[in-house]
Amino acid sequence: MFKGKVGIITGAGKGLGRAYALYIGRRGGRVVVNNRARNGEDSAQTVVDKIIAAGGQAIVNHDPVEAEGAGERMVAAALDHYGQLDFVINNAGVSEATMFHKQSLAAFKNIMDINLMGSIALSHAAYKVMREAGAGRIILSMSSAGLFGNHGGAAYSASKAGLYGFMRALHVEAASRGVYTNAISPYGATPMTAAYLPPDLCDRMSPDLVAPLVAWLASDHCMVSGEVFVSGCGRLRHARMETSLVRDFPSDDPSPTEMTELIRAVMASDCTARFENAQEDFANFIRS
Repeated sequence: MFKGKVGIITGAGKGLGRAYALYIGRRGGRVVVNNRARNGEDSAQTVVDKIIAAGGQAIVNHDPVEAEGAGERMVAAALDHYGQLDFVINNAGVSEATMFHKQSLAAFKNIMDINLMGSIALSHAAYKVMREAGAGRIILSMSSAGLFGNHGGAAYSASKAGLYGFMRALHVEAASRGVYTNAISPYGATPMTAAYLPPDLCDRMSPDLVAPLVAWLASDHCMVSGEVFVSGCGRLRHARMETSLVRDFPSDDPSPTEMTELIRAVMASDCTARFENAQEDFANFIRS
């Protein structure tokens, strides 16, 4: 499935990223395993050792994804060691359960820097290589919090929602160049999420059950782009952005009562529309 392919996986020392790296490594992929080393623990090297012990190829990278130049260094490592780059899985992320009014802006920004800008920086460096090669796969790790919001998770939700807009924009620019960009919204029991999950649910939510989807998206088998897939517990769902059909104001200066009725009508509509890009949405809105 991955014979001859080279990829970078961030946050691959534990949890979901570890599962992705081991799954792809067992199937012939050569992997740059990224994870920062903390308190003398080198989880990324442990994953590299497991891949090599199983007959695969992997190298380690310890750059924090939000560090200046981290994306360029990871891409350079892949090119220096293996001479190519075929896929990137942006998995690294952090969360902090804090009410918005109690969270400092510095803490909010830190989450945005890691979850959003860390993924953008690596994708930026990787896309230049993939665009030149005329092929590549970029996967971004979203969350249901980015789709629907979550109590006590404004920063995390904002960072994951930002990835959706970035993914769609990169898809519009890159798909015609053979570079396909997709996002996942994974459900997995990891060191970051296990504390919030009942023990019986943790047993059903092994990260290993998300790995087949991510591997498919990173492979040449994937021929879709600009999509979001929700996966966990061995299950799969497709998520997408839709709008209601357009309704006209009843007049140029509608009353509050008229606006209330109109709001209720568009929110209750079962008819929806989906657009490939913002230009299509605008054109449809104007002419409908």
